[in-house]
Amino acid sequence: MAEPPAADRIDAALSRIDAALAARAAAGDVLSRRHAALKARMAEAVAALDDVIARGPA
Repeated sequence: MAEPPAADRIDAALSRIDAALAARAAAGDVLSRRHAALKARMAEAVAALDDVIARGPA
């Protein structure tokens, strides 16, 4: 069986690289959204604790 021409192999390699980059970008977007959600929840928790501390001893 003959090996595909070099240009075909290069095109295939570029396609694999493009796919890998797209997958990595998508994973980064998911991580960014999760981080933002966690940051917001932590801010809410800290604000709630600040309220409890501000009220003083019960």
